[in-house]
Amino acid sequence: MKTYCVTGGAGFIGSHLCEQLLAQGHRVINIDNFNDVYDYKTKIRNILSSTGLVFPFLYSGDKDGDLAKLQAVVESDYYRLVVADIRNMDELDALFASERIDAVIHLAAMAGVRPSIEDPLLYEDVNVKGTLHILEAMRKHGVRKWLCASSSSVYGNNKKVPFSEEDVVDFSISPYAATKKACEVLGHTFYHLHHIDTIMLRFFTVYGERQRPDLAIHKFVRMLDEGEELTMYGDGSTRRDYTYIGDITAGILGALSYVEQKDNLYEVVNLGTNRTIMLRDLITSLEQEFGTKARIRTLPNQPGDVEQTYADVSKANQLFGYQPQTDFAEGIHKFVTWYRGNRHG
Repeated sequence: MKTYCVTGGAGFIGSHLCEQLLAQGHRVINIDNFNDVYDYKTKIRNILSSTGLVFPFLYSGDKDGDLAKLQAVVESDYYRLVVADIRNMDELDALFASERIDAVIHLAAMAGVRPSIEDPLLYEDVNVKGTLHILEAMRKHGVRKWLCASSSSVYGNNKKVPFSEEDVVDFSISPYAATKKACEVLGHTFYHLHHIDTIMLRFFTVYGERQRPDLAIHKFVRMLDEGEELTMYGDGSTRRDYTYIGDITAGILGALSYVEQKDNLYEVVNLGTNRTIMLRDLITSLEQEFGTKARIRTLPNQPGDVEQTYADVSKANQLFGYQPQTDFAEGIHKFVTWYRGNRHG
């Protein structure tokens, strides 16, 4: 049994990763600050699901009180929930001093391109300063293995496809993308100076069960289910490399095994599917799932949104055998099935 620290472990990707690590018999320390980007109750449900404790939870409406109850419910020899902010160095110091951590999987961040344009200082504070604090805590307490979530957003409006890790990523078009590029640079700095073996994982548009309610697929599904008009930005021709959560989790675990086996390692790796789906085709797929025709309101393209994402995943395959298994139609069906079973939860 190893002890892994997962930052943002109550979120969409993080909760799935925690679930898989626990299933493999490891101990998980989940650091999450339960910010107000979306209802804290969603994250509580994520934790209960990922730890296998799926049962009615009576919310008091008092966030601190509910989180205290949650900690009491899930605390065990295998799982520790730490409600903390990665910007608080004292909290991180205390945690790392109290645990023997084998590796860190750093997923916590302020996510989203459009909100980052509205509040770039917050994104810099959480994503860059917070990441630096994680690296400092690792340096001080002798943790030398980590994975860090980057993003396909760092490629900007790259004209060459598919996107390769060798491509120049100096032309971000959103503060969110810029912070993720900064994290990659910080990772290399601590690898160079302090011998922290590192893999930066560039995720490509992850979707699936427990997806954040503010993301496109989840929003479209809810709107279709409730008979609302869908809002589509642009003419529907933008393309994304949609990657199912099960494939992303498998990729993270593969990368974790790889970084643990290697010394003197710094790599940047794409995790996607090597295929793209147009926005209008996404909507068509959802219409077929619901057996209904969507009413669509078209608005101009949003600042900061890229025209397409498209991952070359050959490096991930070469390094640790990454090979996505879920085609888009299957992944959409799984998500809609999950949504229907949880919409009143």
